[in-house]
Parts: sequence; structure tokens; C-alpha cells
Amino acid sequence: MSRVPGWLGKVGAGLSEMGERLDERRTEVAKEHAEAAPEPPADDLRPPQPVPVPVVIARDRPEPALAVPWGVRVAAEAGWRLLILAGTVWVLMRVISAVQLVVLAFVAALLITALLQPTVTRLIGYGLPRGVATALTAILGFVVMGLIGWFVTWQVMANIDNLSDQVQNGVDDLRNWLLKGPFHVTEKQINQIAKNLREAIGANTDQITSAGLEGVQVIVEALTGILLTVFSTLFLLYDGPRIWQWSLKLVPAAARPAMAGAGPRAWRTLTAYVRGTVIVAFIDAVCIGVGIYFLGVPMAVPLAVFIFLFSFIPLVGAVASGALAVVVALVTQGVFTALMTLAVVLAVQQIEGHILQPFILGRAVRVHPLAVVLSVAAGGMIAGIGGAVVAVPLVAVLNTVVSYLKSYSQEPASNLSPKPRGATAVSATPTDSEPSDQAP
Repeated sequence: MSRVPGWLGKVGAGLSEMGERLDERRTEVAKEHAEAAPEPPADDLRPPQPVPVPVVIARDRPEPALAVPWGVRVAAEAGWRLLILAGTVWVLMRVISAVQLVVLAFVAALLITALLQPTVTRLIGYGLPRGVATALTAILGFVVMGLIGWFVTWQVMANIDNLSDQVQNGVDDLRNWLLKGPFHVTEKQINQIAKNLREAIGANTDQITSAGLEGVQVIVEALTGILLTVFSTLFLLYDGPRIWQWSLKLVPAAARPAMAGAGPRAWRTLTAYVRGTVIVAFIDAVCIGVGIYFLGVPMAVPLAVFIFLFSFIPLVGAVASGALAVVVALVTQGVFTALMTLAVVLAVQQIEGHILQPFILGRAVRVHPLAVVLSVAAGGMIAGIGGAVVAVPLVAVLNTVVSYLKSYSQEPASNLSPKPRGATAVSATPTDSEPSDQAP
């Protein structure tokens, strides 16, 4: 027990000595820092500043946006913009679906105006007032369209009885050919097919009746659409320049010069498309009509008119009208005549695709076949036959507008719209004396 106080004393003495050494070392370090610091001027009466003690600060974290890879940021930026565009297109489609009849009537009026506008311009050039030229052109155009519809109806009604007899004889011939032909179809199988058809018709009687009732509504909507088309065409032919100027006021002022230049080019493209389509459809109808007439196919003239009308639906219309002619030839004249009709249709369509369309339509309205197929399919899904008809000219016009706007943003405006010698400004509004390829 006597050794414990002595041991504790030694420990205390050692700790005191260690503390003194630490104080001495701290004093030496402070002196070294003081000697390294610059001496203040002689007249500086400020008190000596404390020696700064180095402090280690942790590095700040980067911003979250900078931590995201560049590719992901680009994809996110493009993604939300695409979502906004998709939402805008969806809302636009909903609005168009709600007023589908009005939209189709106005688009049909634009197409008819593009077809009749050159006649109005020529009559004005001969000295007639614009109102008189518009009235004469509209009356003549709508009378011709009405006569075509009346002629088709008259031909169908006049030949319906004869066609029914020929169809019945054709069905009997087809039945005999199936029984005696290479397919080895039995009488029992043919009777079973006929029984299935009768049962299907009987089971869908309600749907057929409702379709007939809906047909009345379709007729009313068709008459309404025709009236809207007639009035819209009259106003577009007569007051097209002022309508175009009013439309430009809806565009922001910064984009107005570009749209003023794109409008006449879009109208020129639409006019070229309508003219070329009418000429190509007329040539197709005449050639196929003459061919099936000499083959003895009944109702050759109404079929030719149907071919003319269906030609306004690219690709699909030619196939549908040609198939209709082949089916009529098959059930009325037999397999050989049907094959010859098919040969005539294919030959005319090949001439159309490789000679007529490139020569008549030209490069101004050339659209890739894939774009044609997709646009016709989308137009048909959105608005039926009317949508399929207006899909391709809409794509052609959009292609022209986008190409011009792209060139306008890359080149000076003076290079895109050169002024004539002696002119001070280029007006975006066509006058009565300007050519018909200007915007309506």
C-alpha cells in the first residue's frame, strides 16, 4: 500500500512534463507562422491579426442536372416536347371529329376551288367582272358534276334488271364450273355454303335494318355537306384573296412573312395535284371503259365513271375500281372475260404509274409511295372515304410548306422571293390579274 502514492506521483509528474512539451511545441509553431507572414508597415497601428488556422472544407455536391448524362437529358427534353405535340394533335383530332362534316365540306371546297380557279382567272382576263366570272364558273362546274351523278344513276337503273339476269346466269355457270372443275367441289359443299349465307343474312336482319335506317341519316348529312361545299366554293372563288389575308392575321407577326411566302406555293401544289389527278383519272376511265366495252362487259360506261371517281383515292381506289370491273365481268361473262378485264386494268394502271403521273403531276407534288399508303390509311381511319381522298393532297401541301419554311430559315428572304425589276415590294395577296396558282 505504501508504493501506490509514489507511483501516482510519477504518473502526475510525467503528464505535467508532457503538457509543458506540448506548450513549447505550440509556441514554436506560432513563431514560425509569424515569421513567414509579411511584416506590416511601420505606420500600421492595427493590432496584430491572429494566425489563420487551415480548415479542410468538404467539396460541394454537383447540381442534379449536371449529374445526369448528356444523352439522358437530351432524350428527356425531346420526350416532353413530343408529349406536348402528341397532346396537341390529339386535341386537334378530337375537334376535327366533332365537326367532321364541316371540315370535309371545306376541304372538298378547297379541292373544287383549286380545279375551277384557273377558269375564273381566264374569264377575268377576258374582261368579265369577278362576280360574273365566279358565278359562271361555279354554275358550269356544279352542273357538270350533277350531270355525271345523274348519268351514273340512270345507267345503273336502266341496266339493273338485265344485270340481275346476267348475274344469276353467271352464278349458275360458276356453280357448274366448281362442280366440274379442278377443285372437286361437291354439291353438298355448295349447298352448305348457300345455307350458311342465308343463315348469316337471317341472323343479321336487325343490323341490316338499322343500317337502312342509318342510311337516311347519311343522306341528310350528305345533302348538308353538299350545300356547305357549294357555299364555301362560291366564297373561295370570289373572295379568296381577302380570306387569305385575314388568315395571315391569325399568324404571329414574326412568322407572318414566312407564311405569306409559303401560302402561294402550297396553293400552287394543291392546284397542280387536282389538275393532274383529274386528267389521270379521266384517261384511266376512258381507257378501261373502252376496253371492257369491247370485251362485252355490261354497264361499261357506269363502271368507267366509277373508275374515274375512285381514282381520286390513290392506290386503294384503283384497286377497288379494277376489282369491281373484274367481278362484274366474272359473274356476267365468265372466267376468260374476267381475266381479259384484269389484264386491261393492270395494263392501264402500269401506264398510269410509270408514264401519266410522272409526266402530268411532275415533281411538284411527288410523294413517296410509303407516305401515300400511310396517309391514305390514316385518313380512312379518321374520316372514312372522305379522309382517304384528302389525305394525299394534304401531305403534298404540308411537304411543300415545310420545305419552303426550312429554306426560308436558312436563306435570306430576298433570295426566296426576288422582286421584279422596278418593283418596290412583293405583295402576298393575289389580285384579279395574277395567275391562278396563288393562294385563294
